[in-house]
Amino acid sequence: MQKILTTKQIREADRLTIEREPIDSSDLMERAAKGCVDWIINHYSNDRPFIIFAGIGNNGGDALVVSRHLLQLGFEVKTFVVRYSENFSADCQINLDRLREMGHEVSYILEEAQIPPITSNTVVIDGLFGSGLNRVVEGFAATCIQQINASIADVISIDIPSGMFADKPTPRNSAVINAVHTLTFEVPKLSFMLPGCEEFLQDWTVISFGLDPQYLREAESQKYFVNQLREFSFEFERKRFDHKGIFGHALLVSGSFGKMGASVLSAKAALRSGVGKLSVHIPRCGYNILQATIPEAMAEIDDYVDFIGDTIKTDAYQAVGIGPGLGTGKKTKRSLKTLLNSAKCPVVIDADAINMIAASDDGLSWLPKGAILTPHVGEFERLAGKSSDAFERLEKLNAFATKNKVFVLLKGAHSVLATPDGQLYFNSTGNAGMATAGSGDVLTGIITSFLAQGKSPKLAALAGMYVHGLAGDIAAETFGQHALIASDIIDHLGDAMLNTFSFEA
Repeated sequence: MQKILTTKQIREADRLTIEREPIDSSDLMERAAKGCVDWIINHYSNDRPFIIFAGIGNNGGDALVVSRHLLQLGFEVKTFVVRYSENFSADCQINLDRLREMGHEVSYILEEAQIPPITSNTVVIDGLFGSGLNRVVEGFAATCIQQINASIADVISIDIPSGMFADKPTPRNSAVINAVHTLTFEVPKLSFMLPGCEEFLQDWTVISFGLDPQYLREAESQKYFVNQLREFSFEFERKRFDHKGIFGHALLVSGSFGKMGASVLSAKAALRSGVGKLSVHIPRCGYNILQATIPEAMAEIDDYVDFIGDTIKTDAYQAVGIGPGLGTGKKTKRSLKTLLNSAKCPVVIDADAINMIAASDDGLSWLPKGAILTPHVGEFERLAGKSSDAFERLEKLNAFATKNKVFVLLKGAHSVLATPDGQLYFNSTGNAGMATAGSGDVLTGIITSFLAQGKSPKLAALAGMYVHGLAGDIAAETFGQHALIASDIIDHLGDAMLNTFSFEA
């Protein structure tokens, strides 16, 4: 996992690296930009022309170093400095002088007419504004960004697309580069994780260039990017003499007339994720469906035919998942409230169970401490209210989890897990093809399975989030995103587990 640090913290990491190595700031810039060049030459050949757009700050200095290295490697490069102020940063000026000393012509852009034409075959390097930007981009700098965006050239941004804010919402009236790829330094930016950035940020790569390791290790952060979970492999290892009793007995409470598919998907996912035994509490109408489609699961039949309304005992189980396909009738709501108030084991709450909690005046009081909720954005807004933007929603998510002492896994691109102690974990796996009916039911089954196997609620939610997304990514390689269905995710859970925890097949 990687920490997500603020721009202020990255500046401090720069300062301490310069002080402790010691290293000159221009040499540190050289090192960072060289990492960008290494990525560029691995993805582009020198038969394509490059146009460098540099600003007057350190982000512009990075771009000028990239220009110099590409020239030395035989690339065709034109370099332009967008001079929106007279004051160059010291390191930008150093690298501007170095380019000129090698005989390269650097042109200034002071007005719209000086912006060069950009052909479709051109690769544009964007170094206009860095992650420290805290104002709206206006004037001819904005015009330059608009003309870059109007081209169909590949645009590579250094550190962050120019005009985009790193730690807070980007103003709607600011000009922002639409980058094909962003080469960000040392750690991801918070804004990369949130909806609203997709227009500017297609793909991104972290370029590590050796900032002070002690500072990076000790820097405080409550936000993390989950890009691997191999340090938890030992938690999922199986020994030769293990038996099914060791891997827990889970209960899924799900289904109603017309929605038994949710039960089937959730149950299959739980079994495929390694639970020792699985019982599924379903309405009477679902008995034949469950027994015929999932012979490995045990059916626990409700007294009601079309919905769940019984008082459900949970004493025999190590974990309970409730919600998929449940419906929201009065008797079902009563059953949900009774279960949550009496549960002695960890609980996963999803879908209609969340909706019933949100619709009840006292619903939040039903939540057991340490429960895992898995809402999508609409369900979360029913719980916590609407938000003006993704940053405000993130604040509400954090506040909801800490106030109610629960784990909340907000589903979406870069799904985020909020913990009761105020930490936020953003997922790296998953794709838009997983925005399909039943995908959330699969996630509920996976997390419930991990809980029953004795994993902590935090690890069960983290691992469930990551493995679910990775299984979807592996499935998309076969079917593509448009054709992906929830069953495909289940079918690739084995591969995802092997990849996540480095098991031998």
